[in-house]
Amino acid sequence: MLILYYYPMDLSIIGYDPIGAWFKTADTVDALLRYRNSGGLTWINITDLKDVVVMSQLAEVFGIHPLTVEDILDPKQRPKVEEFDRYLFITFKSVSQRPEGDPEFDQISLILTHDTVITFQHIPGDSFDGIRRRILENIGRIRKMGADYLAYVLMDAVVDGYFLVLDSLGAGLDDFEERALDEHDSALIPDVQQVKQNLLRLRRIIWPLRESLTLLLRLDSDLINPELEPFLKDLHDNVIQAAETLETYRELLAGVMEVSLSSMSNSMNKVMKVLTIISTIFIPLTFIAGVYGMNFTHMPELDSPYAYPITWGIMVVIAAGMLFYFKRRHWL
Repeated sequence: MLILYYYPMDLSIIGYDPIGAWFKTADTVDALLRYRNSGGLTWINITDLKDVVVMSQLAEVFGIHPLTVEDILDPKQRPKVEEFDRYLFITFKSVSQRPEGDPEFDQISLILTHDTVITFQHIPGDSFDGIRRRILENIGRIRKMGADYLAYVLMDAVVDGYFLVLDSLGAGLDDFEERALDEHDSALIPDVQQVKQNLLRLRRIIWPLRESLTLLLRLDSDLINPELEPFLKDLHDNVIQAAETLETYRELLAGVMEVSLSSMSNSMNKVMKVLTIISTIFIPLTFIAGVYGMNFTHMPELDSPYAYPITWGIMVVIAAGMLFYFKRRHWL
């Protein structure tokens, strides 16, 4: 039985109470609902939301408002909390770090009733396998608490995922600081911009969730047990911590960009400095070469047999004198 919940599912259901728990999968809503736990709590999980018929059937059975169905099916829905007569609707974003590439984002929608929690995920697969394991193996307090506690545990697992992704992104910031001093690292700016975009996407899901949890804490609903308040406060604090970590990383990235631009500017200044000194040295040399290249008939110096080496000597002395002067003024 434990092997089943390691595999991706479209429709799954868990029933549990303090005494026991069971897990089932199904191909249709009708088959799924036959497993509903009448004496305990039920958790229904639906992934890969492509079948509108499934949503319509669930909406009819649980009295889900059509606007809620629209929000569930919209993968770009902003995190929020809404209270209805028969249920509480919560939507938020989950994020996971892929082995290679950018983080993967998914929308999680949650319907909370007195004895049932329904979760909806857009990406095929199951990101709540660890929670399912805890229920089936009776680890922790989930089976001793109500449906609202299960909703909290699901949200807490998502917030924990934020920290994993933030830690992964933060691990590369030290590398960026070292690369910012490398004048020849042309890939730094694109890499920094990519991380910056990922942090911006994270910001768009963390800050609204912070507002949603604030609303949830202030919500006077009989679906939320007063005993859950300390857990929700702790979850709210974790989201605030994630938001602060996110802002810290954004400031560090801005600092990396400033260091990189400063390094590039200093490198350019060095090049310009060398070119300016070379140009300055050649100004008098060019003047001398221009004077004696005018091809006038009556130029006394042209008749001297030592005119050519003397001219070269003057040019060398001028160039050496200018270099000595620049060196003494610490321009070189």
